[in-house]
Amino acid sequence: MKKNNFKRCLAALASVVIMGSAMPVVTAAPIFAADNIIRNPGMDEGTKNWGVYKESGGAYTLTEEDGLLALTVENRGKVSYAVQLNQPTIKIYKGGVYRFSFDAKSTVDRYIEGMIQMDGGDYRSYVWMGCELTSEMQTFEKEFVMEEETDIMSKLCFNCGVEKQDPEDLPEHTVYFDNVILELIDDSNVNYEDTAVYECPININQVGYRPDAKKTAVFRGTEGGSFSVVDAATDKEVFTGEMTGPIENESADETNYIGDFSALTTPGKYVIKAEGLDDSYAFEIKEDVYDSLLDDTVRMLYLQRCGTEVVDDAFGHVACHNTEATIYGTSDKIDVTGGWHDAGDYGRYIVAAAKAVADVLYAYQADPDAYSDNIGIPESGNGTPDVLDEVRYELEWMLKMQDSADGGVYHKVTCDTFPGYVMPEKETKPLIVMPKSTTATADFAASMAMAYEFYKDVDSAFADKCLAAAKKAYDWAKANPEVTYKNPADVVTGEYGDRNPQDELYWAAAQMYRATGEESYLADADAVSAKLKKGLDWSTVGDYGNIALLTMNGIDKESTAYLNAKSIIVSQADDLAEVAAEQAYGVATDSYHWGSNMTIANYGIILAQAYDITGDDKYVAAAQDQLNYLLGTNPLGTCFVTGYGTATPVAPHHRPSMAVGECMKGMLVGGVNQNLEDNAALAFCIDSPPAKCWVDNAESYSTNEITIYWNSPLTYLLSMTETADNGEVVPPTTEPPTTEPPTTTPPTTPTVEPTLYGDANNDGVVTIADAAAVLQHLGNNDKYALSEQGVANADVDGQEGLTASDAIDIQKFDAKLIDKFAVMS
Repeated sequence: MKKNNFKRCLAALASVVIMGSAMPVVTAAPIFAADNIIRNPGMDEGTKNWGVYKESGGAYTLTEEDGLLALTVENRGKVSYAVQLNQPTIKIYKGGVYRFSFDAKSTVDRYIEGMIQMDGGDYRSYVWMGCELTSEMQTFEKEFVMEEETDIMSKLCFNCGVEKQDPEDLPEHTVYFDNVILELIDDSNVNYEDTAVYECPININQVGYRPDAKKTAVFRGTEGGSFSVVDAATDKEVFTGEMTGPIENESADETNYIGDFSALTTPGKYVIKAEGLDDSYAFEIKEDVYDSLLDDTVRMLYLQRCGTEVVDDAFGHVACHNTEATIYGTSDKIDVTGGWHDAGDYGRYIVAAAKAVADVLYAYQADPDAYSDNIGIPESGNGTPDVLDEVRYELEWMLKMQDSADGGVYHKVTCDTFPGYVMPEKETKPLIVMPKSTTATADFAASMAMAYEFYKDVDSAFADKCLAAAKKAYDWAKANPEVTYKNPADVVTGEYGDRNPQDELYWAAAQMYRATGEESYLADADAVSAKLKKGLDWSTVGDYGNIALLTMNGIDKESTAYLNAKSIIVSQADDLAEVAAEQAYGVATDSYHWGSNMTIANYGIILAQAYDITGDDKYVAAAQDQLNYLLGTNPLGTCFVTGYGTATPVAPHHRPSMAVGECMKGMLVGGVNQNLEDNAALAFCIDSPPAKCWVDNAESYSTNEITIYWNSPLTYLLSMTETADNGEVVPPTTEPPTTEPPTTTPPTTPTVEPTLYGDANNDGVVTIADAAAVLQHLGNNDKYALSEQGVANADVDGQEGLTASDAIDIQKFDAKLIDKFAVMS
């Protein structure tokens, strides 16, 4: 049977289990009988690979004593798993016969549970043992057959919290473990072929291409030759060409060839063929090939609405989060209902909202004719494009987040913790409004200034309200330029912290100048350092200020502000186009981190902006390549937008999808993340090359979550490439400046002695914030430079120089997966 004729394992497995525990599959060599699957089973490496989950008052200390793992239970909490010793990412195969055993004792007689369980979903156990412990070491053993589907990321757990078999007054005590073993003793009924991921050898944009767009296929598993494009219905050949290459693709660990079929412009549905290879997935060529996709990227925002009834057959729900919220640290309550749920959870964050608002409004500006009044939201048919109605819903919420007394804007509203995998109306914990920040207030000012421009001809009263709010917010941010936000210890939802608000202030000043024409705002924008005027992420927003100036009606194109913005955009685009030209898949990066799909969409926007400025076709071609990557021309052979393409995510980390058991359509998932920052990524991608570190699993929040501000740049990119393809941009007569803004290279080798290993931000403790600081430093040293002391402290992996590996080790240390760094050995 040809591989393209059987159901793709990734989708097939995920479709038969609940969304919260959908389990894609990975290529894996057989595990031979009697090999112990548990890492560090005899505690020869101390507490390495072992962690402890705690909740509901549970408290513990984990150490190694005389070759034994010693878990001191200081408080058993309120549930059996309130203190849970565990080891994640245990691979168990359907049909395998396993032997599970361990040695344990306790300083007091007590009862514990030992199990291998699903790490997510309903946390069902595959094997379970209840154990009566005494002061004498005992061996507990059980054989079992894995009767459920293969689980690559199960978890070994020892529950040491409250058990009904124990007395209520059980004192503090220590439980000791040794020789923890999980052996596959019979794999004769394991079908390892079922765990192989199919990799399509011919990768294309699975949604399709506009007729005049650049069109290329990427081939692998071949030594080159000819290829053909055939009509999908008739199998009639309509185009032939020769592959070019080879291109060695180290990030994907493959050799690629390229087939260019841009000359094919006839609308239709097609498949690409090459001798010895499976066919490509089907794709279309037509003028309006992205119309429904564009609509769904906007309608997704409607389905993320908070505080109101949402009407939809699958994802409809009653009004949620419609109680007043308490301002943190006070007893004051305010109404902050409305807005969009930010991501796969139900928090609402101003800085994330501002990026999403900017992307979607500028997308509308780029191609207003692409946006209709009938995408299926409550306001459809009211005479205003639905995209403006939808963004207004978010803006109305943002207005509620401003303190009317002084103009400052509260950073976010969430509960104190993330909810379970439930629909939004089921999250009923008290809402908390977190303190004001400069970044939130400046972003708010920029958003409201934009709103004034985009709504003044739709609803002048609303537009005037937005501009007044923008002015008041801008004044507060200018008077309070360094009020940063950090989560307090009792709030663990998304922080969205930012230690340098200068780029936000630049964006706000540029947007205020665009809205009002007042020179004082332009002077403020000019005063910001050029190195801070970059970025389209929530934390680095400088390029929104550049876009505001470059697309402003009536701006003096010989002004310093315009020419500087132009230089910054074109310089970035040159760098991106150069990188993209070297990559087989045309993507403008060879390094993949959290939210890489957003980053790639952002790169496409910068490239398209450069085309608008210069008219140089190399930029629009590279911009189209970024879109092609997102829609299927990538090493995973996956269209990263849910509900589109043949191979598409079916198990996003998105609570409504997980709760309903159906994937919401039109969401761009986070994408490849080579840092393996969740247990699912660790389990499925540990042996994958960097460009393939993505897993379609609902537990993989670091690769497969969704957010409003990952969707919004896709909307923007679709509009920008539509305008470019139609040739609607007239190239200017003035050549762009060739001088690039100064850049710096982040120092990666320590120059001073460390004071506390792992403490990258020099705050005296080692937390996940230090790991984030390292990654920010490596990704954008101009904005997030570590001190010399921070570099010295953060270089912990035993290898010379600071890399992402150090950040991973710091994260593992914070999660108690390791108890010391390699450099300390």
